[in-house]
Amino acid sequence: MRRTPSGRVLSVVASTLTLLAASGAAMAQADDPASPEQKLRDFIHYVLIDRPDAAELIGQQLLNGDMPPQAFADLVESSGELQRFRQAIGEAMRRDVGGSLESTAADLEGLFESGKLERARSPQEIERNIDLLTGQLQGRYLATQRLLTAGEYSVPQLFEALVDPTNSELQAIAQQILVQMGSQSVMPLCVALRSETGPRQQLIAEVLGIKGYKTALPFLADVAESTAESEVREACTRAISNLGGTEGASVSALYLSLGEIFYAERPEVTSFPGEEHQLTWSYLPGAPAVALTATPVLTEVYHEGMAMRMAEHALRRDGRNLDAASLWVSANIKREVEQPTDYENPMYGSDRRDASYFAVAAGMPVDQRVLARGIDTRNTPLARAAISAIEEIAGGSQLWAGTSDRRPLVEALGYANRRVQYEAALAFGSAQPNESFTGSDRVVPLLASAIRDASERYAMVLTDDIEAYQQIRGILSGQGYTVLPRGGSAGELESAIAEAAGIDVIVTMLPTDRSLASIEQVRYSAKLAVTPVLAMLEPDEAAAMSPRFERDPMVMVRRVGLPAEAVSGAVEALVNDASGGPISSAEAREYSERAIVVLRDLAISGNSVLDVRDATSSLVGAVADAAGARRLAIAEVLSLIDDERGQRAVTDVALSSSGAERAALLRLAADSAKRFGNRLEERQLNGVIKIARSDSATESLAAAALLGALGVPNEDFLPQLLGQ
Repeated sequence: MRRTPSGRVLSVVASTLTLLAASGAAMAQADDPASPEQKLRDFIHYVLIDRPDAAELIGQQLLNGDMPPQAFADLVESSGELQRFRQAIGEAMRRDVGGSLESTAADLEGLFESGKLERARSPQEIERNIDLLTGQLQGRYLATQRLLTAGEYSVPQLFEALVDPTNSELQAIAQQILVQMGSQSVMPLCVALRSETGPRQQLIAEVLGIKGYKTALPFLADVAESTAESEVREACTRAISNLGGTEGASVSALYLSLGEIFYAERPEVTSFPGEEHQLTWSYLPGAPAVALTATPVLTEVYHEGMAMRMAEHALRRDGRNLDAASLWVSANIKREVEQPTDYENPMYGSDRRDASYFAVAAGMPVDQRVLARGIDTRNTPLARAAISAIEEIAGGSQLWAGTSDRRPLVEALGYANRRVQYEAALAFGSAQPNESFTGSDRVVPLLASAIRDASERYAMVLTDDIEAYQQIRGILSGQGYTVLPRGGSAGELESAIAEAAGIDVIVTMLPTDRSLASIEQVRYSAKLAVTPVLAMLEPDEAAAMSPRFERDPMVMVRRVGLPAEAVSGAVEALVNDASGGPISSAEAREYSERAIVVLRDLAISGNSVLDVRDATSSLVGAVADAAGARRLAIAEVLSLIDDERGQRAVTDVALSSSGAERAALLRLAADSAKRFGNRLEERQLNGVIKIARSDSATESLAAAALLGALGVPNEDFLPQLLGQ
């Protein structure tokens, strides 16, 4: 007897038809697509029975269905599948770390959470819940919870209730909710505090004192110092005491301290971690409706904008605060680096000058502090921007004088990023220092490295598994990296690391404890401190470790077993985010050209602090590998160096060249001989004589000039004179 299909079987049949329709092999029965609710159930089902391919396909159908976030949240909650939906999302993300199903599951979870938040944050929903606050106990409780879920978005309407003396019951409840809201209501209340006056200002100060967040201290101190109203001043003073502040503390210093908290993107000044936007506030006292107005700002640039705003408050209080000025310049550079192209930033309009203008205008004391911050926070783009500004405006002892307790530009010579090292060396070399300084011995070797090694890419793979090493090595080699020998830790590869110009990326394939230990070891290594790390682990370990580094651009966590394309893409994204990507061929060429010019100028000037002879070995190798104009430029530097290796190297490449290039190189060798005398070996001299006897008028003339400059004895030149 045939059984009637059960509900579960019917569900599977519907899902199968959905899959067939998506692949172009649908049967006639599939003409009516499954409903969104059915697709939701099918997605959950396929995840839980471990059918990632089917789950991925249906999940994408849900995402591509143009369902608004709030509608999707309503669907999940009304389907009766909320608990199983959460379970399926967790399973998908755990089983497929770094894979397409994990991405789909994360997108579905994000859509659901966004929908819930959209609903809770709707001004109409907030207004409805505020109306319930003075009603029945159960409704009041639920309304309070919804307003707390809406968080900072509900502050304008709660604030309106707070400052409305006509409804004392609602006023007290609004105050209680604003206090319960924690850090999310601090900034809007602080903005209102600075703008209000009288009893309202006093009330806001009292609420901030009750809340207990020290981020309010600079605003309270500012108002306490500037107000003419004794009641407001006393309220601010009590609030400062409640927050553990000190009466009479420098308002400028307090704003600077808060600005540093914003710059560090600390949790207490991040209302919506993981969300696309944060809120910035403005206040219109006496407005007929809500006086507090929120403006969404992309999270990528919110903290930088707020750090700049706090620095501006600090500078208005003390225009000589160099630390506040350096914070503003640093935050502005960071904002410019992290701001998406074509984004109209409400905190920094497109009509304002770019960050480099203010960095140059700020002067050396500020830029040295900006560079120090870049080094301390391992922010390579910030360090490079500071060096560029310093090079533009400073010279002589200003470069290495630094601040009272450190020399940031000298420190940059040892920063674990080749771009920073090269640019610091170029700045020092261009300045032509006339007195020695600590670290001066590193400048010329770095300039020589910029000529020869700038385009090299180096990677290391930490693993105990030889097969895994070979697989990852092949992927990295395909991306242009020279991969160091296999090692189980950075310590095992110390010698190889020392020989490399710099390590651009590290891949670890170790258990969690050893992966964490390796990351820690790398961060405290002078040569690896800013090298990005791709940590590859088993799926369960990757899922557990990934949240730890989700805000760290220097570390990426992925599961083992990914396709080669996915690993290659992960490496590329990681290196781009962490350091701006590997040095491109165009960048390498620019570094090389600039370094050649600087070394040439140092050699011509005979600089006694930066000895170009330290570059001889690298230049000898570089001139042999170079060609065309680059070879001639390097040869010119060698011809200016008082070292026999330089003259011999120029002559060797001349002997191996031909035509106009040979003639030009011979003339450079002659220039060297005029300066330093004959340093050639007998074999080279014989080669030059041979060219002098050749039929090429251009080459033979240049060779004859070299022989003359070398002071060749008559007996050696006589056969040439006699045509023998």
